[in-house]
Amino acid sequence: MTRKTATLVLDDGSMFHGFSFGFDKAVAGEVVFNTAMTGYPESLTDPSYAGQLMVLTYPLVGNYGVPPFSIEENGLPTFMESEKIHAEAIIVSDYSEEYSHWNAVESLGDWLKREKIPGITGIDTRALTKKIREHGVMMGRIVIGTADKEGESGGEIPDYGSINYVDRVSCKDIVAYLPDGITTHYPVGFDNFQFSTFNSQLLKRVVLLDCGVKANIIRNLLKRNVAVIRVPWNYDFNHLEYDGLFLSNGPGDPNTCDVAVRNIRKALDRDKPICGICMGNQLLAKAGGASIYKLKYGHRSHNQPVRMVGTEKCFITSQNHGYAVDNDTLGADWEPLFVNMNDGTNEGIRHKTKPFFSSQFHPEACSGPTDTEFIFDKFVDLL
Repeated sequence: MTRKTATLVLDDGSMFHGFSFGFDKAVAGEVVFNTAMTGYPESLTDPSYAGQLMVLTYPLVGNYGVPPFSIEENGLPTFMESEKIHAEAIIVSDYSEEYSHWNAVESLGDWLKREKIPGITGIDTRALTKKIREHGVMMGRIVIGTADKEGESGGEIPDYGSINYVDRVSCKDIVAYLPDGITTHYPVGFDNFQFSTFNSQLLKRVVLLDCGVKANIIRNLLKRNVAVIRVPWNYDFNHLEYDGLFLSNGPGDPNTCDVAVRNIRKALDRDKPICGICMGNQLLAKAGGASIYKLKYGHRSHNQPVRMVGTEKCFITSQNHGYAVDNDTLGADWEPLFVNMNDGTNEGIRHKTKPFFSSQFHPEACSGPTDTEFIFDKFVDLL
């Protein structure tokens, strides 16, 4: 079978040549790497990867295929983190067209083609990852065919930080989930927004600010027997009656989400429990007055060691973020909760007297690790 050539062109002009195994189109984005051995269906459908070209460091990819896209009773995808692929492209060393898994229904390549997402194989991903680690975050573009032909370069590489990716991936209406599987959709402009069903079941109500939420966050809340009210990232939820506020993960630069920060700042006055994950950690910190900065490398791995401040407890975590909270800008009422043991950066914050806390890593990580799922227990206990 004749394979089309494909090239990754980095913004410093360097090129990595390989072959296309996905959809043939030119795309551009931020080049990031993922160190997981498994879990590419979950990672590709994670909204946090919007606008990014995902490099998988594990050499062999595709050998267990792709599971079916099915929807659970509560409206969540069974095996994915959202309803579609959010990464701009996937870049691997050795793609296996042949797959074998009890739950697989198609190859990774066929899935990419259906979703119109490019995939490149034959790339020296070790050399590419080392280059990113030495240079820092890089933008890049994928070119199908000869990379040096005029008009086939994929166009200008956008400024990743200037795009509000959260607005692109957040829900557009309000979705209410009950633990028993009942899910109801409401338009954002619905005036008589009542939750009589929640009241009749005496459930605790959690407002989930959707900045690009992963399905497994919702699953973790529902299995702890709370009702989840999922709202768009820029929705002012402060008129709602709720028992706790949950701030989700999401893609891009948190500095593009000032509307959400203002709404969270108002919620701080209500003293209701607040928990944030990933971007939620950054938005909570900004609402509390702290600053955010862009990391040179970002944290993109499934084996990041994180220590709980004030203890000797260290956890193995899954991470995907390019921005961090500046500990030096935390107000007097706030303090770090977790610290990254590789580079000393912030991995979570907490309020000293009120029930507000967050983590930069992913306690809901799917396909793992699950060492820090206790964060969901702590949040629900506070309700």
